[in-house]
Amino acid sequence: MSNTAPPRPLSAFDARGLRGVLTDIDDTLTTDGRLEPDAYAALWALHRAGLHVVPVTGRSAGWAHMILKTWPVGAVVAESGGLYLWRDGATGRVEQVFHDDPARVAADRARLADCAAAVLQAVPGLAPASDNAFRRVDLALDYCEEVPRVAPDAVARAEALFRAAGFSARSSSVHVNAWAGRFDRRRWRCAAWPSASRPAQTRRPGPSSATRRTTRRCSPRSCTASAWPTCSITARR
Repeated sequence: MSNTAPPRPLSAFDARGLRGVLTDIDDTLTTDGRLEPDAYAALWALHRAGLHVVPVTGRSAGWAHMILKTWPVGAVVAESGGLYLWRDGATGRVEQVFHDDPARVAADRARLADCAAAVLQAVPGLAPASDNAFRRVDLALDYCEEVPRVAPDAVARAEALFRAAGFSARSSSVHVNAWAGRFDRRRWRCAAWPSASRPAQTRRPGPSSATRRTTRRCSPRSCTASAWPTCSITARR
C-alpha cells in the first residue's frame, strides 16, 4: 500500500504563514510554450500579496536574466540548479551565483560540450537547444521543441550516454539537459535567501547566528515558511 497522501484541492490548502511560492515554468506556468495573460496576472497577484515568487527551471541563465527583468519575481533557479540569479535590492543589479567555482564550471562545460557533440552523432534527430548560447553551466539537446519529436527510447539512450561519460542528465518536457556535478534543482534548499526579501543594502553580510541555525535544520522537504526570508539557496554537492 502506498503511503503517498492523495492530492488535495487548493481550496483545502491553509496558506496562513505562507511567505513564498516556488514554481516550475514549462507546462506549469506556460501553455504550449507561451506564458498566457492569466498566468502572468497570477504572478502579479502573488507579488502584490507580498509573496516571494521563485521560478525553478531547466531553462538557461539568459532566460533567468530576462525573467528577473520582466516578471514580478525575486530570484530564479536556472539550468537544473546549476546557478541562480537574484536582484540586489540596493543597486537593482542582477547577481549570479554558481553551484561551484566559476572557473571549474567553465572547464566542466567545455568537457560537456565535447560529450554533447558525440551524443548528437550517436542519436539521430536530436539537435542543440536554441538557447544553449545563453547557458552558463549545463547544455540542452532538443528532442521535440523545435525539431520533430524523437522517440522516447532514443531520448533515454542520450541520457544514458551522458551518464556513461560521467555527467548527469535528465529530460524535461522538451530537452535532454546534461551537466557536470551532482546538483539538481529538486535538491536546492533554503540557507540564507538572497533575494528581494532582503532589505536594501550595499554589502551582503555574513549569516547571523539565527541564519546559521536555520541552515542546519533546513532540508529540501522541510524548509518552513518562517525560515524563508532568512534563507539563501545553496546546492548539495
